[in-house]
Amino acid sequence: MIQETAYIALGSNLGDRAHYIYDGVRLLIERVGVRVRLSPLYETQPVGYLDQPAFLNGVAELWGKLPEPRELLATCLRIEEDLGRERNIEQGPRTLDLDLLLCGDCVSADDRLTLPHPRMHLRAFVLRPLVDLAPEARHPVLRASAKDLLQALEATEGRMSGTG
Repeated sequence: MIQETAYIALGSNLGDRAHYIYDGVRLLIERVGVRVRLSPLYETQPVGYLDQPAFLNGVAELWGKLPEPRELLATCLRIEEDLGRERNIEQGPRTLDLDLLLCGDCVSADDRLTLPHPRMHLRAFVLRPLVDLAPEARHPVLRASAKDLLQALEATEGRMSGTG
């Protein structure tokens, strides 16, 4: 166990989307045993595989005595499975998606875990709720804050509208 702060992206586009996200957060609290803060949720259009419903997306901030990043990732994957996630189509519809974005200053690039998340700086649906929680959270590789990453992305893609 390490004392850290971690950020997990949350997404759902099947069934009662908010229910799946809140259940996922509840299970994170129960299984990891840390404090959690949740961003507002935003409705966003799918990326990649487009033939699917709109998503609700947010970010959870976890802090306290966290497990090692690989163990935290394994917990996220078990929660997804417990809440009915099926992996039939790459980037396809899902009841719940939990992506480990940042875990302290940890940098990892192997076949089991890549930290920070390799595409977080390219996704407004991740950066907007992250900025809501922690605008100064730093990407340890790009050495930029979440706020700066979002501003750079919006300068090239335009602002993301949200529901939350």
